[in-house]
Amino acid sequence: MTSQMAKFGTVGVLYGGTSSEREISLLTGEAIIQALKNQGIDTVAIDVQDNLIKSISNAQLDRAFIALHGPGGEDGTLQGALEYLGIPYTGSGVMASALAMDKVRCKQIWKGIGLPTTDFASLNKATDWQETMDLLGGCLVVKPACEGSSMGMSIAESAEQLKQAWELASQYDAKVLAEPRLMGEEYTVAILGDQALPSIRIRTNATFYDYEAKYLSDKTQYFCPSGLDVSREAELAELSINAFKSIDGKGWGRVDVMTDLNGEFFILEVNTVPGMTSHSLVPMAGKAAGLEFEALVYSILEESLR
Repeated sequence: MTSQMAKFGTVGVLYGGTSSEREISLLTGEAIIQALKNQGIDTVAIDVQDNLIKSISNAQLDRAFIALHGPGGEDGTLQGALEYLGIPYTGSGVMASALAMDKVRCKQIWKGIGLPTTDFASLNKATDWQETMDLLGGCLVVKPACEGSSMGMSIAESAEQLKQAWELASQYDAKVLAEPRLMGEEYTVAILGDQALPSIRIRTNATFYDYEAKYLSDKTQYFCPSGLDVSREAELAELSINAFKSIDGKGWGRVDVMTDLNGEFFILEVNTVPGMTSHSLVPMAGKAAGLEFEALVYSILEESLR
């Protein structure tokens, strides 16, 4: 038996799934599977679709590497199934996964403990669209509360556009929120264990950092190092770790942050299973910290032993 087999046993990479982020999850999973196999780790690929419990039980796993994005894989349901089966897994537990997937709950927590995040409103068919525009400002971002990869997200600059944006977002999730659009810089901070990796500054020529800008466009620019001075980098790292820990995040993740025109940081969201594709940000931050992709994947898996 190799030392890797003794350390980790059989590792199942759970990927694919049935959410709107399936295609990204397939890419993430394939990259992770290859990285684990290259390091001599006994790896089983499981495209999670129907009969989840049966598929996992039949594979006789010692450990699971979760590579699923969105509802059904990143929202605590899979984590709960693995807890029930007694299988250790990468990343955050049931509560943190469920909270991170719900942007409204996260913002309520951050406001409650004094972490900076924008004001917001939950939208539904009874919403007074003009009153919401007046309350939050003249330009709003509207998004499903429990989706990732900017699915169903759009900009509203009038009451009529706000209603249309809600109609779009509600096709993805019953819970929809609106918040003021921030016009400063966009940053993302990868978390590994208890450490923040170097921040990445994102610049896109799209209206906002949408699905195409994230996964398809070659025009989106990423700056790592991000260009912040030492004190500002430390401030952003501390804020990101506090946001991650506030929902009991563990193992690894990513925190997305933006600034307003005055340069003040505002937390957007926490991702507990970030993408690991060729366009993904965690591998970019890992490389800036001296971790090549295979070493990063190994470190994430190793965190599951803690």
